[in-house]
Amino acid sequence: MNRLKELYKQVTGQEPESVDEMPSSGSNRRYFRLRGPQSLIGVIGTCRQENEAFIYLDKHFEKKGLPVPHVLAVADDGMAYLQTDLGDTLLFAAIEKGRKTHAFSPEEKALLIKTMQLLPDVQFKGAVGMDWSKCYPASQFDVRSIMWDLNYFKYCFLKATGLDFDEARLEDDFQALAQVLMRSQSSTFMYRDFQSRNVMIKDGEPYLIDFQGGRRGPFYYDVASFLWQAKAGFPPSLRQELLGYYIKALRKYKPVDDTYFHEQLRHFVLFRIMQVLGAYGFRGYFEKKPHFMQSVPYAIANLRQLLERDFPEYPYLQKMLWELVNLKQFSDDMQKRRLTVRVMSFAYKKGIPDDASGNGGGYVFDCRAVNNPGKYERYKPFTGLDDNVIKFLEEDGEITTFLDHVYSLVDASVKRYMERGFTNLMVCFGCTGGQHRSVYSAQHLAEHIHKKFNVKVELVHREQNIEQTFEPRAIQPEAQE
Repeated sequence: MNRLKELYKQVTGQEPESVDEMPSSGSNRRYFRLRGPQSLIGVIGTCRQENEAFIYLDKHFEKKGLPVPHVLAVADDGMAYLQTDLGDTLLFAAIEKGRKTHAFSPEEKALLIKTMQLLPDVQFKGAVGMDWSKCYPASQFDVRSIMWDLNYFKYCFLKATGLDFDEARLEDDFQALAQVLMRSQSSTFMYRDFQSRNVMIKDGEPYLIDFQGGRRGPFYYDVASFLWQAKAGFPPSLRQELLGYYIKALRKYKPVDDTYFHEQLRHFVLFRIMQVLGAYGFRGYFEKKPHFMQSVPYAIANLRQLLERDFPEYPYLQKMLWELVNLKQFSDDMQKRRLTVRVMSFAYKKGIPDDASGNGGGYVFDCRAVNNPGKYERYKPFTGLDDNVIKFLEEDGEITTFLDHVYSLVDASVKRYMERGFTNLMVCFGCTGGQHRSVYSAQHLAEHIHKKFNVKVELVHREQNIEQTFEPRAIQPEAQE
């Protein structure tokens, strides 16, 4: 932390006014926003070579006119650096409504099209004059790196499912797949993890981040990574549309045989899905990070759709993958293991609700200290779901302060319950009549938990006889067309 403050002072001439840690990603790097005369992003890495790879690639891409953050200062030990602040909008967040509904707005499509049109520039223009020896952990995509990823899938995901398989026959097909992939080798930059979480949107334009794992390799890989990202939720029709924009942009750099391109891309999609499942298996099964396990059903849905056309080149692998996608644990069992949060509003005079799960735990919050709209005649016919009551409570402000404290407590429990595999948490809000303050509080907490943690939330306004269920998005596989 002190290193970042020193770098900030070196760049701006002043100490930062605040340093706030940003949400972590799948890696072990830590990101901080330092505010003061300028808002800058500080990065602390755990691997000097990885940091050096990012810094080299960033400066190289900048010289090529590609949209990347600008590295402003680097610590003497190479373990920390400062870069320009691109804001908070990931492409993944900018297309959230489309991901949820599988109906992407014109604005969302425009961002995706810009990103796909930018990709060939990164791959071809970005490769010109590059010193590939600066890449980390490998300088190029080769048979060895392919086999690493396939064995990662085999040992970290396939074995973890309990599925039996013939390792020798599977290895034969892995070798066959590697040979098919290697026939597309080219002297282009392969981003490796080109997906919507690694693209920032600033002033309506895409900017590239997290490219430190890039290397020399085939351009098909990045196309597969982006269009078949597990949780992107792209319907097949949109994938094909975006692929068309990519191919058109690609033709600026090389001729394209459409038939060959699409056939070869299928093999990279197959490889990328297995590589991603290997990563999910390691992060989920072994590191016990629930976020990654929640992505598995999406990847399985992508794989199931891909297998609808045969891969005769890999008969045993295809057989095993069909067995994998049909395992019940990716539907029934996964759903049973998910956390359900039950949120209720009630009237104290009718008693505190029982916990039907049998856990006998959770929270009961007393809303009666909050200013009561029910004491005013004009609000008596209404509930905490009605606009006039909501306006009264929010303008008064007491309910907002009250819920800020509630969110802090409940968020910590939800996070911990998810990490430990608990399946039930109950949160109740009581007031005098179970009509105004408790209803408002329960409704807002339910929506907050569902949005923040993407878990199933069962909402019950007991005295109003109203029930609502918020289903987690992660259990909804990609729409099939």
